[in-house]
Amino acid sequence: MPYRRLPNTNRARLRALSDVVKTGRKYDDLYALAFPYTLLEQASMLLPQYETKVKEFEQSKNTQLANSRKCSAESKMARMYISHFIQVLNMCVSRGEIKAECKKLYGLDPDDNTVPDIATDDHLAEWGNKIIEGERLRKQQGGSPIYNPPITKVSVYFDQFMDKYNVHRLLQNNTNRSSKSITEMNDQVDSLLLQIWNEIEEHFSPLPLKERLQCCCEYGIVYYYRAGERPEMGKVTAEEDFDEYGSYKK
Repeated sequence: MPYRRLPNTNRARLRALSDVVKTGRKYDDLYALAFPYTLLEQASMLLPQYETKVKEFEQSKNTQLANSRKCSAESKMARMYISHFIQVLNMCVSRGEIKAECKKLYGLDPDDNTVPDIATDDHLAEWGNKIIEGERLRKQQGGSPIYNPPITKVSVYFDQFMDKYNVHRLLQNNTNRSSKSITEMNDQVDSLLLQIWNEIEEHFSPLPLKERLQCCCEYGIVYYYRAGERPEMGKVTAEEDFDEYGSYKK
């Protein structure tokens, strides 16, 4: 016996809501409509709002991903120079050219000669600022500057990275706000779809199983077959026809 499942992705919800509205609008005779007209009005009002939210979220996410790819080159160079500078600083301390206590100016442990974790952009931004400020303070106290690489060159690559990083954070915040907004709306969409689908199934309940499933599918209800269960019943689909997110593989 096939079973139904509410959509669990934004696109699947949008498709289900659109199918309900599109099919419902075909009926001039409201008595032929498989669910109350008041629910059709609610779905018709909700559909454009939800569609806008989905588009805004996808646009924000795509823009963020595109910027992230552009940022990778700058972060790679900044990470290399920051790492190199810290290694040279540690070698200067090992040779006695710089006092170990001076490493505290950079936020570094005097007894630890490893490079801090700068694998993520957030950590890179944090440590880049610390290293540049630390070198400024040490020179201000009369220390000789490190020349290979000089902090000025490190700063150039770090500033280029920070420009892209700040834009990325802004885009990330936009995406998070959009994601939160659409998540809140998903509950409203799910609740309305559940009401409509229940009404549709109740409307067609007197029909034989095959005909009932076909009629329900025309309104966008999605049914699944369990493993090893796939009789011929029109538009009803099987589990393998859907991706891991519950979206139909067209």
